Amino acid sequence: VVSLTFAVAATAVLSDLWSKEWTTLLLSFQVTLPLRSAGPPLGNNCSCSWSLMDGCPVCVSVRRGLIVGVYLVILSALYLVPLGLYSPCIKKDGALGSAPALIGHRGAPMLAPENTLMSFERAVEAGSDGLETDVTISLDGVPFLMHDYTLRRTTNVDQVFPNRSDTPAAMFTWTELESLNAGSWFLAHDPFGTAGSLSEGDKQQAGNQSVCSLQEFLQLAAHTHKLVIFDLYRPPRGHPYRDTWIHRTLEVIQNESSIHSSQVLWLPPDLRSLVQELDPELQQTSGGRLPLEELQSNHIVKLNLHYSSMSTELVRCYAAVNITTNLYVISQPWLYSLAWCTGVHSVTTNAPQLLASMRSPHFLMTPDEYKLMWILTDVLSFVISQTKPTPALNCGKLNTQITKERNWRGYFIVSGQRNLHP
Repeated sequence: VVSLTFAVAATAVLSDLWSKEWTTLLLSFQVTLPLRSAGPPLGNNCSCSWSLMDGCPVCVSVRRGLIVGVYLVILSALYLVPLGLYSPCIKKDGALGSAPALIGHRGAPMLAPENTLMSFERAVEAGSDGLETDVTISLDGVPFLMHDYTLRRTTNVDQVFPNRSDTPAAMFTWTELESLNAGSWFLAHDPFGTAGSLSEGDKQQAGNQSVCSLQEFLQLAAHTHKLVIFDLYRPPRGHPYRDTWIHRTLEVIQNESSIHSSQVLWLPPDLRSLVQELDPELQQTSGGRLPLEELQSNHIVKLNLHYSSMSTELVRCYAAVNITTNLYVISQPWLYSLAWCTGVHSVTTNAPQLLASMRSPHFLMTPDEYKLMWILTDVLSFVISQTKPTPALNCGKLNTQITKERNWRGYFIVSGQRNLHP
């Protein structure tokens, strides 16, 4: 009872902790369906049929009939199961849409320190269609790029301001932020295991990166004609811009950079109606799945969702009312393939340099190709099932017989003849 209780509790805890991992596993089943559906009939049919042929001669007729019946049911299910399975990567010729656009997640964080100007430049060079970042506002009102609440992980604040390493990033002035190094951590910790592959020049450039302002980020996007999307963090209590953080951000977009408002996917949900009045050309983007009526009333044109929300039905439903879908964070080719087959418009990725080189989804095939593979696999498994493997020589049984013969008569068997043992 204790073991059972522990097992149930452990399963519940792991299911909660690994909820996204379970979703990823289920999604992997979808994209690899064509290959997985070929395996069970081939492997299980052979093993079941051989063990059945080995066991039946010693079974009574009733037991034999039961085994045969169960075997045939399992075999039929294995043969027919592909008919009930679905994969978005099984498509008719010409039904596959365009590859999802790529949005660099904090730039190209495998090639340069995240949220630095170098990282966004590398994302542009890799072929990204858009750039994603995180915006915080400094104590003196300068919006800058920082994902974490503090500066500890991605700067050398411990060295420059040792007594303020746990202070919120928003509580530093821009002059103080400019004095920090925002790149040396990337070479020291190598978060993606890619720093070693950089050239010496790139390593030197990465190690000298500084905190990037929103203005610099927007100017790069404007000059390269890229879309931008960002999370906007409200400053903590006591901050002079706590109640005007949205207005200050809009000022930078409209008056302090040359980016066009239509290049900005506006994600912050706060004061959305006011934002639309102040700048109606911003592309209103929602970070959650909401009823269509609510999305349309808020003039939402794009959804920004975690990839676990991926489904062909969802994408088609929103696309029917001119709402496109962006999924984050997708950096594996197989997951990008599934997003492509599903019809997703864009993905946020850590690896634009990898995904941009893909010319077609992995595991893509037409229904006719899938049926042909399924039929050939079933035929092959049936043929193999009719071939019983040669039984191995039971040397242990022979040795036992020889020993008994020696003990009983005192003879030793050599070459099949009995000779008196000396």
